[in-house]
Amino acid sequence: MKQGEQSGVVSERVADLLAERILSGALKPGTRIKQDELAAELNISRIPVRDALRILDTRGLITLRAKFGARVSAVTVRDMEMSYRIREQLEPMLLAESIPNLTDTDIEEMREMLNALAEVTDVEAFLPLDRQFHWIAYRRHEVPQLAQIVERLWDTTQSYRRAYAKLSLKNGGKVMRAEQAMIFSAVERREVEMAQAALVLHIRRTRVGLANYGYLIGADPVIRTSEF
Repeated sequence: MKQGEQSGVVSERVADLLAERILSGALKPGTRIKQDELAAELNISRIPVRDALRILDTRGLITLRAKFGARVSAVTVRDMEMSYRIREQLEPMLLAESIPNLTDTDIEEMREMLNALAEVTDVEAFLPLDRQFHWIAYRRHEVPQLAQIVERLWDTTQSYRRAYAKLSLKNGGKVMRAEQAMIFSAVERREVEMAQAALVLHIRRTRVGLANYGYLIGADPVIRTSEF
């Protein structure tokens, strides 16, 4: 492997490591990422670290500015709302592209994820299971550009989803689990329009819930409801 190729591989690994820390909540929105410190921690040069930060900038996970360095992206409540509105439009399209190509094995994997989600009570265990549940349903698409957009929206709103899921699980998560079951049932039967409708309902209710409970991520609540 040539030196340039080796540097590229290292950069990808550093990007994956930082992405994991950001999505897990270990690195909070607004946190500054110092190239020198990270290079020293990983015992590598600054070049692959710099390239890794550029990769994450294109994914929307960090913001790079010439005079301010790199910081974990912090989206506003307005950004969050628009991201979820876009998801309401695009994600059902991705699901519709995938459903006809799903295999019986895919359906069984979704069922396993659904059963696991029914038992989980810890948000850090819930988030990866929930993501896997949805992305199994999307995996047979043949529209990579659409999938990349949707994945970016998932990544950049992770901190909101964590706060919302934490409160939902604390309250029992009955509505959330019912919606997941509705999505799975429609996907299992290969009912594309029904699956799309259930997915839109799920995304929209989450968006409304996030707006209502905006104080969880530093915004004023709009409406208080007993369950969401």
